[in-house]
Amino acid sequence: MHKVEQPFSFTLEAADGGARAGRIQTGHGEIATPAFMPVGTQATVKTLSPRDLHELGAQIILGNTYHLYLRPGDGLIAEMGGLHKFMSWNGPILTDSGGYQVFSLSERRQLSDGGVIFKSHIDGSQHLFTPDKVVAIQENLGSDIMMPLDHCAPYPSDHGYNVQALERTHRWAVASKLAQSRADQALFGIVQGGTFADLRRESALFLRELDLAGYSIGGLSVGEPKEVMHSMLEECTPLLPEDRPRYLMGVGSPEDLFECVERGIDMFDCVLPTRIARNGAAFVSSGRLNLRNSAMARDERPIQEGCACYTCRNFSRSYLRHLFKAEEILGLHLATIHNVHFLLQLMRDMRSAIIDGTFATFKRSFIDGFRPVDYEVRMRNREARAASLRATK
Repeated sequence: MHKVEQPFSFTLEAADGGARAGRIQTGHGEIATPAFMPVGTQATVKTLSPRDLHELGAQIILGNTYHLYLRPGDGLIAEMGGLHKFMSWNGPILTDSGGYQVFSLSERRQLSDGGVIFKSHIDGSQHLFTPDKVVAIQENLGSDIMMPLDHCAPYPSDHGYNVQALERTHRWAVASKLAQSRADQALFGIVQGGTFADLRRESALFLRELDLAGYSIGGLSVGEPKEVMHSMLEECTPLLPEDRPRYLMGVGSPEDLFECVERGIDMFDCVLPTRIARNGAAFVSSGRLNLRNSAMARDERPIQEGCACYTCRNFSRSYLRHLFKAEEILGLHLATIHNVHFLLQLMRDMRSAIIDGTFATFKRSFIDGFRPVDYEVRMRNREARAASLRATK
């Protein structure tokens, strides 16, 4: 197995319990961890410009291999000077393998040990992803960190199915490392194994032996209970090399970020902050704020008192509600600025707490005042059940 020398390194600077503060060096700059990566699926973080992202302090963003391969095409992006130049972002970029998107097309794909044949969701055209091809696509894109093709098992799925998916993921990881040719890109492995502790441990140990630049944990936050996600992290994360970054894919709610940083995760990505912003919801220290709510109509306060983002420094809840009710694009932009800022600042605060040795105290103070959406849903359901019982008496 050959090793590609690359301008990529990870330095662990501090630890507080399982939580880690570190620093990743890439060819396009440094990333202080723990870090949240805004998702730029199609070479753009929805409603935000690269200038916005720089002003927000985003250190790294994520691009989607599947979508960029289909449109505009990785060859065209290469002709235009690579993804950084194409989208005018001079910071680090991570690209996923597109595996999750392909495997979510359950009625549009045919799977074999050699790869995946799938039909485009855009025009129905047929394509083949192999481990070699996915590496080649990402080398055309020129991202700083790339993911190998993996088999992401759905939740729920049985042990036997996950064994097959795991073996395929491992074969593809080996093939991806052999296919890598560019010295300026870091290839991560992806730990799979579903919700089975033995498979998670097996995957972490196998991938560790490949001596990869970093390690991702996939196949979680796909519908399983939160406590199951936590237990799977506790099984596999301690087995990964301490001197390599650990990336949990697809996690971005504030309460989950705390729980997973506590379990040794360094990097996160999720569409959540941009998606809920487009639906009129904003992160606040107590949970989420519905900007469409009639209670906002005469509310002169910012989304979050004390928030330093551009939106909160300049606009009221009343104005933001007006923008959403009038279906003005500016509302989506301003809400997204706030939500991305909220998560990036939260990660900066976590990092400071880890370095100071106060992470547990910081986590407790935040979580005690934060009510996630699932809590709110449970409360509404409880009230509905109580009202139903009262009505039957």
